[in-house]
Amino acid sequence: MKSHSVLGLLIAAVALVSCASNKQVGVLTKPTSATTNVEGAEYPKINPDLSTVFRNDFPDAESVQVNVGGKAYEMTKGEDGIWEVTTDPLVPGFHYYTLTVDGERVSDPNSKKFFGSFFWSSGIEIPEAGVDYYLEKKVPHGEIRIEKYASELTGAERNCYVYLPPQYQTEPERRFPVLYLMHGAGEDETGWATQGMMGNIMDNLIAEGECVPMIIVCEHGVAVLKDSEEPAGRFNLFNFDAFEKVMVEETVPTFDARFRTIADRDHRAICGLSLGGFQSYTIGLDHPELFGWIGGFSGSGRGPGDRRDSEMYPASLNDDYHLFYISIGTDEPAGMYQGIYDLHVALDSLGVNHVYYESPGTGHEWLTWRRSLHQFAPMLFQE
Repeated sequence: MKSHSVLGLLIAAVALVSCASNKQVGVLTKPTSATTNVEGAEYPKINPDLSTVFRNDFPDAESVQVNVGGKAYEMTKGEDGIWEVTTDPLVPGFHYYTLTVDGERVSDPNSKKFFGSFFWSSGIEIPEAGVDYYLEKKVPHGEIRIEKYASELTGAERNCYVYLPPQYQTEPERRFPVLYLMHGAGEDETGWATQGMMGNIMDNLIAEGECVPMIIVCEHGVAVLKDSEEPAGRFNLFNFDAFEKVMVEETVPTFDARFRTIADRDHRAICGLSLGGFQSYTIGLDHPELFGWIGGFSGSGRGPGDRRDSEMYPASLNDDYHLFYISIGTDEPAGMYQGIYDLHVALDSLGVNHVYYESPGTGHEWLTWRRSLHQFAPMLFQE
């Protein structure tokens, strides 16, 4: 493993996350429609103090609530028959939200839909002052494709999102390293491309010369083997033996054959958020012949019951892998934060080199994971 100065990387992370520029972004001077609204929808509208106005037309409803930022707000029906409420100031970043109409949960027809918590819900992006690394800029843009392949192991078609850097088209003879990037529990392969703004993050990093151009594959992180009676998905989250088998025997070979990859472990990384972080550590450590770089955002180690001793994490891993990366938000649930922090402490005590990052002021949310990807990606595939 290459030696990394954790202090130096954290200093660099602050600079990367801040992304301050002469042109201040994310600062509202007047009420502004959310960028996550469907085309033509004026509301929800974000105020300069980041409180948000929701307006909805449910003429026959007796009660309407909006559930956002961990709080339910009762809406009031105005003389024009429109339901409205102004929330408290919301934390910057992406928030899932729902409406409750006469006791029934529904999506906001004014919002685009995002898959999270095992269902398609509404979402709102609250702007972050001074930060533009995940916003679209006037730089060369890569391409995000939806790629399907037939899985013999599951007897079903698999759906993946694939990011191709701008150079994939402009340099047709070039081959590229690959990052397999996993979503979390209750989300799917669409998450990094939409809520995570993966394309903008990578386009901007590559344009700034901060990052090696790479292919990113976002698999669907659940698999059930053909004829298996094992429950899947939310009913069996931490048994990902089947998914590991699919990744190793089908996903990696499929994308090495389909795209111009550099098909060796030194040019292949695996990383994920939350449950995807546990999957990445498990699969990556199980298969050193395939992966040379491992990361976990808000989830690292071999999942529940992970032994953190020298047998599980020998110091020889320093010679076997180029990088272990761990991140967590400072405001994550206490148990989750402690578990990830304890892994960091254990690896330190075992002499296993790694990078540990805490995202200041964020919880178990996409802003933590955007920041983590923005820091992690530039570390990959460096000579």
